[in-house]
Amino acid sequence: MSSSLPAAMPRTAAVSAAVAAALAAGLLTGSAAVAAGTAAEPVRIHDIQGTTRISPLVGQQVTGVSGVVTGVRTHGSRGFWFQDTQVDADPATSEGVFVYTGSAPAVAVGDAVTVSGTVGEYIPGGANSGNQSLTQITKPTVTVVSSGNPVPAPVTVSDRSVPSAYTPAGDPAAGGSVNGLPLEPRSYALDYYESLEGTNVRIGSSRVVGATDPHAELWVTVKPRENAGARGGAVYGSYTAQNTGRLQIQSLTPVSQQPFPKANVGDWLTGTTEGPLDFNQYGGYTLAARTLGTVSDRGLERETTEKQRRGELAVATYNVENLDPTDPQAKFDALAKAVVENLASPDVVALEEIQDNNGARNDGTVAADETLKKFTAAIVAAGGPAYQWRSIDPVNNKDGGEPGGNIRQVFLFNPERVSFTDRAAGDATTATGVVREKGRAALTHSPGRIDPANAAWDNSRKPLAGEFSFRGRTVFVIANHFGSKGGDESLVSHHQPPNRSSEAKRLQQAQAVNTFVKDVLGVQRDAAVVVLGDINDFEFSPTTKALTDGGALYPAVMSLPRNERYSYVFQGNSQVLDQILTSPSIRRFEYDSVHINAEFAEQDSDHDPQVLRFRP
Repeated sequence: MSSSLPAAMPRTAAVSAAVAAALAAGLLTGSAAVAAGTAAEPVRIHDIQGTTRISPLVGQQVTGVSGVVTGVRTHGSRGFWFQDTQVDADPATSEGVFVYTGSAPAVAVGDAVTVSGTVGEYIPGGANSGNQSLTQITKPTVTVVSSGNPVPAPVTVSDRSVPSAYTPAGDPAAGGSVNGLPLEPRSYALDYYESLEGTNVRIGSSRVVGATDPHAELWVTVKPRENAGARGGAVYGSYTAQNTGRLQIQSLTPVSQQPFPKANVGDWLTGTTEGPLDFNQYGGYTLAARTLGTVSDRGLERETTEKQRRGELAVATYNVENLDPTDPQAKFDALAKAVVENLASPDVVALEEIQDNNGARNDGTVAADETLKKFTAAIVAAGGPAYQWRSIDPVNNKDGGEPGGNIRQVFLFNPERVSFTDRAAGDATTATGVVREKGRAALTHSPGRIDPANAAWDNSRKPLAGEFSFRGRTVFVIANHFGSKGGDESLVSHHQPPNRSSEAKRLQQAQAVNTFVKDVLGVQRDAAVVVLGDINDFEFSPTTKALTDGGALYPAVMSLPRNERYSYVFQGNSQVLDQILTSPSIRRFEYDSVHINAEFAEQDSDHDPQVLRFRP
């Protein structure tokens, strides 16, 4: 952001040069705010909030700020919101603000209070997170003037009120930050929400686009027609077309006093939900509900894919979320049932996040045979085939994931339908290659790892390649689990566009896999190659473009209608992370993203599996 200060200052001294410099450097948090003077007289809340994301009074002491309490939070970040009843005429200035008390506040909703304290800008997640800050008053002295007052009327957040444009571009002179830009709440959704930070707001009946999670929160959209998914979600289809109607919903009532409602994607939160608009680390703008609507169950069902025909090969990918023998048998049984019933027992299943034999115990164990025995036995018990498996144990703690867990990709295959071609099985550090054998492509190691010494795979899962034979035709399958999105800034970052630093590694990983596929096709132009797994990136991303470079691969998810392209739901966005890509010889296929997890409050994994059926 720019270090320049707003031209119109309220009835206080200007912010000190030290505060301005700290803001410009992005170093200021609520705990680090520097006192810069004392207000000459009491100020209003809208003076504190100002017309940008950063308070013009940050670091200053304010005295006798008045308002009515609109919400009290007694768990987590303890404090309360209060709101001025004397509003100004500027739509950019919020009339509410959060008061951080640190302990259970001694106020109640409806109390008229005066507050003295220090104005701060707290950055949830810390200054390096890229998150926007929350304006608040810290180290407060609170006086209750009267009780039982009416709460200020809520601002209704709706399809009509939220702009369709998401955010202005950040200021290049401020490193791409929007912090110093004047808010334009009639033009941009993020500016609109920021102009209501701390304000008492309400939403009417709204569709659920993110299922209730273990942290007692869910996501709704106030724009029911915005990028609507086929099953009720909000599909994330590009970096520029954001779903502006999404809001996170939490309750101010602890779950010990009132259970949080369980909702799936496509359900509706009916009636009125009302409370202060908060900003937090995990989702950004959040309605902290004082009054919570009622969930209307719309009966979302888990999908079942079609059974492959006799001459079709069915290949699937499924991230089973850190599966290891210490998990309850119920998890193995549920995942196994999904393979048999929902995925119709594919011929080949590429599994991601299979952990070693003792899970997260960090004792040097890398073998995963006990994990796989337990899982394949559960599949048989569920009525499925007696799958065999192929995999390569990683070097201890070199493939990322949970420390000690040693996650890896694994091939399961049904020997009654398909055979695996074993060729001098590779190890964790030996690369498989491509050779010509009887005029056709073959792997030097099957199973084998692709270019494991490449720096692109540092602290990340290495691709697992294998040769399969189906009805006399060789099919090369490459199972992947690309680097995670950890470290990326959120969609509500103060940098716009956000910094997506994790893309650099996935781009390199995609280039390595693309090069290998081209090696196969260079030896055998009509080779059948299937690249699949948890790619951890969107179908429109640079990662996917690198995978498909030169026409080597086609992302099969693109064959689906736009409103069905997703395998994962994050912060109310239904998005693609898991993919199956095909080489040019695989001209006709059926592709299915089998929605059994991501949309549901009760999940066996956080990913939906993908299935491809084709005739090699």
